Amino acid sequence: MERKVKVGIIGCGGIANGKHMPSLSKLKDVEMVAFCDIVEEKAIKAKEQYGIPEAKVYTDYKDLLKDEDIEVVHVCTPNRSHAPISIDSLHAGKHVMCEKPMAKTAEDARKMVEAAKESGKKLTIGYQHRHKPEAIYLKNVIERGDLGEIYFAKAFAVRRRGTPNWGVFLNEYEQGGGPLIDIGTHSLDITLYLMNNYEPKMVVGTKYKMVNNPQCGNPWGGWVDADNTMEDSAFGFIVMKNGATIILESSWALNTIEPVQEGSTVLCGTDAGAQIKGGVSINKAEFNRLVELKPDMASGGVAFYEGVSSDPAEVEARRWIDAVKKDTEVVVKPEQACVVSEILEAIYTSARTGQPVYFD
Repeated sequence: MERKVKVGIIGCGGIANGKHMPSLSKLKDVEMVAFCDIVEEKAIKAKEQYGIPEAKVYTDYKDLLKDEDIEVVHVCTPNRSHAPISIDSLHAGKHVMCEKPMAKTAEDARKMVEAAKESGKKLTIGYQHRHKPEAIYLKNVIERGDLGEIYFAKAFAVRRRGTPNWGVFLNEYEQGGGPLIDIGTHSLDITLYLMNNYEPKMVVGTKYKMVNNPQCGNPWGGWVDADNTMEDSAFGFIVMKNGATIILESSWALNTIEPVQEGSTVLCGTDAGAQIKGGVSINKAEFNRLVELKPDMASGGVAFYEGVSSDPAEVEARRWIDAVKKDTEVVVKPEQACVVSEILEAIYTSARTGQPVYFD
């Protein structure tokens, strides 16, 4: 019989119910055997919907970690607790999938990398945009050398209106920031990943809380202004050590006519350019003509994983569990995710001080 990977879920809120547990439930070689949440009713509900009959419920994650049968832990808690829970889980002998962003601070992210090295266990971060068909296709194109040297990129996650007003999204203590750390982190990650460039040199950042009535037209309604201390927009100008430039745009509320674009990137190379923005396209010059190619992402699906749709969350779960079972490299390496956190923190620091932030 095929070995089943036993998984424990820590944090049974929105992201666990919206992504992690539904995706894991599609995998026949996975059993969710433990559920933990500080609100016991949430853990009980998760067990009833996704757990095996004998699954256990906890309100303290440290009790869950004592179960030696659990091989993998998914950390689906607010940003502030990502690092301590992930580090404890690694040292308890568990492989860890931690939801993005890696941590609230760059220092915590570095501690997570160190814990993974010390424990010898796998650690990955939930940047599911890497698992989109567009990203998988474009990664292959870039690795073949079609774009040449990528020296300019634009990463953007901009909503005209889309401020999340539930959970702890508006709680700076728990989250560490607003749209930059929430959705901008995805776009920066996919951009660095496609460029294969993780050596920042300098960052200049700005942030704003300027749209005074963002709840007007906000799809999830309003909130008490005093409860929201987050920025509504943040922007970064990033120079890499090899001279490449990345512009990062992130916003929950911006007076722009552009449609919502998240997990999006534009890449400009010496031989061609490409973008993920409402699909994927490649632009180049050929026979003295400007050419744009738009591959059909609807055809073919995800042929390399039988029974798994092209939904990036499901592909992410499949690739992650395969890495655990086959002892292969994870797609999202913790060292890479750590650089994302370091750049985000540098943007916030620059915005606060009015000064550029230099690495090394």
